Amino acid sequence: MTPPQASLRHVIPLVVGLLTLGGPATAQEEVRVRVEENFRSVPNGPVLGRLDPGTTLTVLGRQGNWTEVELEAWIWTRSLQIVNREGMDLVVAESEGENLRDGPSGAVLGRLGEGTLLLEQERVPGWIRARRQGWIWGPSLVQTAAPQAPDEPEVAAPSSGGSGAGGRAPSSTPPTGLVRSGARGAAVLGGPDGDTLATTVPGSELEVLERQGGWARVRLEGWTWLPVEAEEASSAATPGRGEQGALEPLDLTERPDEYRGRVVTWRVQFISLEEAERVRTDFFEGEPFLLTRFGGAQGPFVYVAVSPERLPSVQGLTPLEYLTVTGRVRTGASALTGTPIVDLMSLSRESGDP
Repeated sequence: MTPPQASLRHVIPLVVGLLTLGGPATAQEEVRVRVEENFRSVPNGPVLGRLDPGTTLTVLGRQGNWTEVELEAWIWTRSLQIVNREGMDLVVAESEGENLRDGPSGAVLGRLGEGTLLLEQERVPGWIRARRQGWIWGPSLVQTAAPQAPDEPEVAAPSSGGSGAGGRAPSSTPPTGLVRSGARGAAVLGGPDGDTLATTVPGSELEVLERQGGWARVRLEGWTWLPVEAEEASSAATPGRGEQGALEPLDLTERPDEYRGRVVTWRVQFISLEEAERVRTDFFEGEPFLLTRFGGAQGPFVYVAVSPERLPSVQGLTPLEYLTVTGRVRTGASALTGTPIVDLMSLSRESGDP
């Protein structure tokens, strides 16, 4: 029997609080959304949003054909406001709602409507991981292969030194050193919001080099078949302009799809730090980017997209100063202006005149 709504307002925050404590977690039933479906506050009640096929949810209970679930996802911080209502501390403030993602700038899982209340779990620059309980039509769900706890890397026992305890490190001190990818493997990206470079098999051993919020920079050692002759032939097949065949913006604009995902290093002149309007469909709305010119004042424009965690490193740039930017090509010609867009990986500042 469903408790009265007034009781739910007190019980739900207590249950969520207990789930986030550092004690041992029990396996919970997980399900996936089979077809696009509404996410509701109560069975057949007001719609909070919609969920896309493949979204994973934790089952909390069932009532006839309705399933009570817990949703956890990442949301762009600027679309949220802080509140203190019904045991929740965030609310979706955008009039058109906001996307749910599986990580900062990750794949879209669905969309919540304006006014949906949430409970914050974790915060990194520009993004918040939040939870919400709700109801979904049971026939639209399918069970995962087996109930399992949320993905966390399994920490390899230290080979020498340390406490000798092995096992999983406390959540307050995320592990570094050797870890293993979870039961579904791990996608290795070019950056926290970059393209997928590779996918590991389950249990692959990775070395954690650095952590930024929930993201970890890892090293994976292995071998791949790459004969020298094939590598030389590939390099010679698509030469670019400039010194030693280096790619330049004009190469990208002439063949915008051919170089997508390539890494380039360019000397550019910084003009301004901008935020993308909705009309710039190659960006997400509000995404920060650098407006620059390749090579100097007379060169072609280049847009350098900046992920939230790299934003502090560019906020002190001075107009007309020169930078050396390394980035991954998002598109060789943006839909609105035909300008190349690269995702920032690293930059260094120069001093003096060109």
